[in-house]
This record gives sequence, structure tokens and C-alpha cells, in this order.
Amino acid sequence: MTTATPTAAKIAPELQDSLLAAVDALGRRRACDIPEATIDRLVLRGWLRWSAGSLRLTEAGEATVVTLQAALLDDTRLAA
Repeated sequence: MTTATPTAAKIAPELQDSLLAAVDALGRRRACDIPEATIDRLVLRGWLRWSAGSLRLTEAGEATVVTLQAALLDDTRLAA
């Protein structure tokens, strides 16, 4: 099943921040720092999933993170 990756403009800013913060916490192996409500929202969106007791980023989540990071780079370059 192929899911379309939303553009950064279509994702609410607070959801963007939540996803990027969750990815940062997962990268630091600190999933315990992610609020349960945030985990629930990101799992419902299909961006995170539980796997053998561990929280993992899905393919859709990875694509969304790449989209958000690219948008942040574009914003930074435009501001310069």
C-alpha cells in the first residue's frame, strides 16, 4: 500500500514539532520522553508504530520527516 506524503504546509505546526521532537527522542533512545498523547496521535497518523515493545518510525513517518526537514532547510535558506 502506498501512502501519499503530506506537504509540510498541510501539517499543523504543533504536529510538525511533535513529530520532529519524537524522532529526536527516538534517536537518543529516550522514547520515555515522548508524551503518551503525542505517541497516540503519531501512531494514529501512521508515522509511528509499536514493534516488539519498541516505538519505531514507519516508512510514512520517515517520508514525512524528510519533507519537514527539507521545508526547514528551505525556510532557513530563504531567511539568509
